[in-house]
Amino acid sequence: MHSSESLPARDYRVGENSELARVFLAFLATAGLFYVNIMPALVDGLIQGLGFSNRDAGLVNSANVYGAAIGAFVIVLAVKKLNWRRSAYALLGVLICIDLVSMFLASPQSLMAVRFIHGVVGGMLVGIGFAVMARTAQPDRAFGYLLLVQFGLGGLGVMYLPGLVPQFGIAALYLSLVAFSLVTLLMLPFLAEYPLAKPSTHTTSASIRWPMLSLALLATFLFQAANMGLYAYIIGLGKQAGLDMAFISPTLGIAAWIGILGSVGVILLSTRIGRVVPLVVSILLTAVATYVLHYAQSPWIFAVTNCLVGASWAFAISYLLGLNAAFDRTGQTAALGGFASKMGLASGPAVAALVINENNYALLVNLATVALVVCAAVAFLPARVLDHKQ
Repeated sequence: MHSSESLPARDYRVGENSELARVFLAFLATAGLFYVNIMPALVDGLIQGLGFSNRDAGLVNSANVYGAAIGAFVIVLAVKKLNWRRSAYALLGVLICIDLVSMFLASPQSLMAVRFIHGVVGGMLVGIGFAVMARTAQPDRAFGYLLLVQFGLGGLGVMYLPGLVPQFGIAALYLSLVAFSLVTLLMLPFLAEYPLAKPSTHTTSASIRWPMLSLALLATFLFQAANMGLYAYIIGLGKQAGLDMAFISPTLGIAAWIGILGSVGVILLSTRIGRVVPLVVSILLTAVATYVLHYAQSPWIFAVTNCLVGASWAFAISYLLGLNAAFDRTGQTAALGGFASKMGLASGPAVAALVINENNYALLVNLATVALVVCAAVAFLPARVLDHKQ
């Protein structure tokens, strides 16, 4: 008889730079922030299911993402010292508990407080995911998969979840977040170790070009704020334009799925033609499509512009996150990029909630368009510098 100790251990983990690993990492980096991908459903669900005002619904979700920004910032400071896998297990468990508690809350104040805490925990988890993704080969491709997962499943969410609220209440939305976290928990054991790279002249803090990184972070903030400020209220915009939910929900779901094409474009293109052209062109295309939402009363314009925004959003943010990650290989600047992204995702709906009043959607469209144009100008220089460095 052979002793079981003589048998080789079976390695069940996927290759650290395999496509499947990138998918698993995409789930890890999405789990703490998946509510952003279904934010139109959450905002409309709070309004329809709990009777919240436009302002309160927006501020609850904004508090969630501001918490995420704080969590992401904490991870920037601690990411080099943490055991990322153990931390991820713990944070996912806490997220599930908070989402279950949220199902039983019905006042704006209590939800703002609890969702803020949820955001802090989720932001830490996303920051860990970003840092680990930065340790893979070709982080741009990893971020492309991230957006593929977010837009693919987010599309399902905005298509079907609003219809569940009248029947099951707001609990249906929070249970979808619980389900996502549970799936991510099942994926964690199959990921490789992704050890921290040894310090070198290429990864020290002193070698990072902080002025260029600052511009990249500002561009990331502006892009996310512009898009999410409008996207959080896109269902209301469609309703005010005279469209009904039977058209709006499927349209937004399909638009998110078309956004997957933007993610696939990043995966296939990567940095073969550099970053400047694909990044600046995609941001400006997002700005044009956003402005055309002034004419959303036409169903085909509402549908086409949302599809264009979905594809260009996924494409451009993949490059912006990859741009931040490219400034070092330890994952620290990637985590900073996650912080800037979350600050934008939180600030957009916060500003929108304060200026929308009852139905001032035209002002939201104009603010988003201007912010995107400024974003393109800010992103140009850091992208150009990194292209010349290659």
